[in-house]
Amino acid sequence: MNYSHPHGNVFYRTMNHPRPMISHGEGIYLYDESGKRYIDGSGGPLVVNVGHGRAEIVEAMTRQAQAAAYVHAIMFTSEPLEQYAAELAAVVPLAQPRFYFLSSGSEVVEGAIKLARQIQMARGQEKRHIILSRWQSYHGMTLGALAVSGRAGLRAPYLDMLHDVPHIPTPYLYRHPASGEALAARLEETIQAYGPENIAGFIAEPISGASLGAAAPPDDYWPRIRAICDRYGVLLIADEVLVGLGRTGTWWALDHWGVTPDILITSKGTAGGYFPLGFIAAKGEDVELIRQKLGDFNHGGTFSHHAVGAAAGLATLHILQRENLIANSAAVGDCLGRLLREQLGDHPNVGDIRGRGLFWGIELVKDRATKAPFPVADGLARRVWNRAFELGLVVYYSTGSADSKNGDVIMLGPPLIIDEAQTGEMVGLLREAVYAELGG
Repeated sequence: MNYSHPHGNVFYRTMNHPRPMISHGEGIYLYDESGKRYIDGSGGPLVVNVGHGRAEIVEAMTRQAQAAAYVHAIMFTSEPLEQYAAELAAVVPLAQPRFYFLSSGSEVVEGAIKLARQIQMARGQEKRHIILSRWQSYHGMTLGALAVSGRAGLRAPYLDMLHDVPHIPTPYLYRHPASGEALAARLEETIQAYGPENIAGFIAEPISGASLGAAAPPDDYWPRIRAICDRYGVLLIADEVLVGLGRTGTWWALDHWGVTPDILITSKGTAGGYFPLGFIAAKGEDVELIRQKLGDFNHGGTFSHHAVGAAAGLATLHILQRENLIANSAAVGDCLGRLLREQLGDHPNVGDIRGRGLFWGIELVKDRATKAPFPVADGLARRVWNRAFELGLVVYYSTGSADSKNGDVIMLGPPLIIDEAQTGEMVGLLREAVYAELGG
């Protein structure tokens, strides 16, 4: 097998992991050049939602690239961009939504933070500049996105470079049982402590993503958060970068609680991995107020509003709708949860199995009774990830869930096209990997 050389010319984030040369992908499967098949059980980092090898997306991108691959958004618009925004308006639950298209989750977080500030300025609330966030959250790797993120390990090298923001606890019921009212009260206390007149917005993942692996809050949490934001004039920013567009079995994760944010952002599944694309969605009245009071939105990006990206996003949206993949996510997700509990629920080192739709997390612990985590030095999550990879299963993992250092979570988030038979095969391989590393 031809692996990339660890000292070659490509600069990778993880520097000591051998990488098979990819040949092609089809559906939920990837194939390396030796012919080995992998189930893409996490869609990479929860990106591939409509499957690999979708010719219709490639064809839509090709048509636009041949017509005009790039035009600057200050100067021109394009047909796929206008059509995509119009069709998104039917599935994004904001009043007369307007869409600002960028290239990644980190970028849309940066843009949303700046948008919240500028909406408050346009409203005449010039002092409102603070963005509140939560611990054990992940919002991206640019300095602004990292400032609102709550993962200590990612923040540590850059603390002196961050314009830091106040953080509150994230709902994490496995280790910290609490009512939604009690958890939401932390937001109200923080708003009061810093002064409502200074708070521009609150950003949070509706269901925790990479940091806590599909940890959902109590059912009374989000309605209470919405009410608190309304009471104090704070803009609610829903970070649906990972959990949006059907991943949790509804179009948007906040739909599980019937809550509408002021600003919604998403990215990972927007174009299914075929193009780096994300968007900020805002209420039409807020965008119009900025136009009237400030003139322009003070933010940008060379590759914003990309015509080829819009073509890829529109084709992906059409697949989600035509193939009823949001409903499939909910139905097959129920099957996935049941199989995980059947296959792994009795393992002595499986502490918690949690999820919605086709996003599930399995938290591994040293002791089920005490919930004590394995020491981070054991590298357990990475070992299970590697073992699954050897067996032909791609999963996602994170560490630090228990105390920002220790704590191992394995995540599944396969393409939304997966069926129940394929789900059974995926869970069987994960079970084999877990038992191979942990015994039992």
